[in-house]
Amino acid sequence: MGVRIYRPTSPGRRKSSVNDYAELVGVQTPHKALLKTIKQDAGRNFSGKITVRHRGAGNKRFYRQVDFKQERYDLPATVLGIQYDPNRSAHVALIEYADHEKRYILAPTGLAVGAIVVSSPKAVEIATGNRTAMEFIPTGIPIHNIELSPGRGGAIVRSAGTVATIMSFEGDYVSLKMPSGEIRKVMKTCMASIGQMSNMDHGNIRWGKAGRMRWKNRRPSVRGKAMNPVDHPHGGGEGNQPIGMKYPKTPWGKHALGVRTRDKKKYSARLIISRRRA
Repeated sequence: MGVRIYRPTSPGRRKSSVNDYAELVGVQTPHKALLKTIKQDAGRNFSGKITVRHRGAGNKRFYRQVDFKQERYDLPATVLGIQYDPNRSAHVALIEYADHEKRYILAPTGLAVGAIVVSSPKAVEIATGNRTAMEFIPTGIPIHNIELSPGRGGAIVRSAGTVATIMSFEGDYVSLKMPSGEIRKVMKTCMASIGQMSNMDHGNIRWGKAGRMRWKNRRPSVRGKAMNPVDHPHGGGEGNQPIGMKYPKTPWGKHALGVRTRDKKKYSARLIISRRRA
């Protein structure tokens, strides 16, 4: 996968780059039986109040029903294609079992069309795309789509280019180094898939113009210091003024930067050995 840069024929083109989608191979037509419609909520909750700002518009998308559990154990499946998924930064792989059932799974880097992938709670070959319990995965092997609780399906390390590694085994737990740098314990019976997530250059893409962000369901964000005092703590002043405070604030007066928001009494705090990088 790479990033493509075009000739600067316009101000938007000059500042932008695009994904070349070289990783997308094999069958590219979405499998209709695994598609689901999505109702756009524009960041609103069930009562119609905006709970997530700067959401709205965007292209219509079908949701690909990805199998995060892969519970068809010990049944080999053939990779039919690596496909684009508009709902996530990584790509997905369309696989087919011997009984012709098709499913979507998260695609790791290097997974080829025609490859055989297997999911099993027992030991399997350490090969890209295979899935097994972490107690059977050697230390230092890149893994993704990791369960936090046995049987609940992959919940972490699912975005483009991310990877985790097993540091050590300690009793019923393994110590994982997360993409953020955090080191935490996870039960060794939890399942994980082998390999690094696909689309590694996703973070290197320059979107270039506001219109491309609108396509991605992102509405404009206005600086607080450009507002009036009634609208934001940073608002007001004549001309270009600093925020005039000891620390930046949100529109509701809370700390905006450098504040840890994790609950110190959260049940999983005992499982975190080392916090993530600031």
